[in-house]
Amino acid sequence: MKHLNYRRLAVAAAAAAVAVGVTALPAGATSGTATITAGSLAFVSSPSTVAFSATLNGVDQSVTSPQSFDVSDATGSGSGWNITATSTTFTTTAPVHTLSTAATTVTGAPTDTCDASTTCVLATNGVAYPYTLPAAGAAPTATKLINAAVNTGMGNQTEVATFHLSVPASTFAGTYTSTWTYSLVSGP
Repeated sequence: MKHLNYRRLAVAAAAAAVAVGVTALPAGATSGTATITAGSLAFVSSPSTVAFSATLNGVDQSVTSPQSFDVSDATGSGSGWNITATSTTFTTTAPVHTLSTAATTVTGAPTDTCDASTTCVLATNGVAYPYTLPAAGAAPTATKLINAAVNTGMGNQTEVATFHLSVPASTFAGTYTSTWTYSLVSGP
């Protein structure tokens, strides 16, 4: 009988030791940090070239050409951004002929999509359309073509604007050229 009592005491003592050991362990705690460094605001690639083509037919025409702007906002600031534009007048060489300084317009808001394999916040564009690309013999002050409001336009995305060129019926035939200048600037 004594041997049985010792066995019960040993089992009870072992159970008590396990129960005490489990509840007596201190809780573990740790912390983690993540350092995220700001990148830059830049065009991923140069804006695409715009090329218009028209065949004179005796009536006024409007011809179109799309232009892509691949924007990378890796600043992590949420400051927004804008693309400004200006140009020189479409002009031929000898003999010299020009198109109107208001010949190039964007009639509707550009489309925008996140670049492949990218999570972005699409730009909320506040520019009013139609937009007329400024033009003169010497490029005038640039104006906002597209913008991204605060906390939008983050990540890599492509904006596509469709430009319209007004070609009056009285236009001289020839190859007209114009220099277009874009700037990508922080802030809406």
